[in-house]
Amino acid sequence: MKEHDIVAPSAWVVRWAPLITRGRVLDLACGSGRHSRYLAGLGHQVTAVDREPQSLESIRFVQADLEDGGPWPLPGELFHGIVVTNYLHRPLLPLIGRSLVPGGVLIYETFMLGNERSGKPSNPAFLLRPGELWEAFSSLHIIAFEQGRSLLPKPAMQQRLCARRARNG
Repeated sequence: MKEHDIVAPSAWVVRWAPLITRGRVLDLACGSGRHSRYLAGLGHQVTAVDREPQSLESIRFVQADLEDGGPWPLPGELFHGIVVTNYLHRPLLPLIGRSLVPGGVLIYETFMLGNERSGKPSNPAFLLRPGELWEAFSSLHIIAFEQGRSLLPKPAMQQRLCARRARNG
């Protein structure tokens, strides 16, 4: 099964999405928009960002190459929730945490070292080191963290994190 063939939202996103206060949600590197559609279905105002153009009904789409060194495409915007799956561009990690409103929820799931034995991605530049998500978002309140082998939707080595920005800042 290829990544673009997956249409159901990630079980990790489904598990933690109820923590997001109804409001503005960012689906960063949204791909085909499976999480954008899911979050919009929960009543959120979704902004989806990806470098490839997408047509997502009732969802604000911003086309941007997040890795080209250009400016952040959403300057000054804050979100009640941010979802990132199957994507890693380390220079964005601090900006992601700062883009949450106080009390905002981050749901992040992507590949880690060891995934090269299961398939792609296999380039270490796109694979988290053990504990890297926890370290990157240690300024947030970590609600849940997992790392290791997963079997669904395909065998992979992954890290998953759900965290909340402090309500007072």
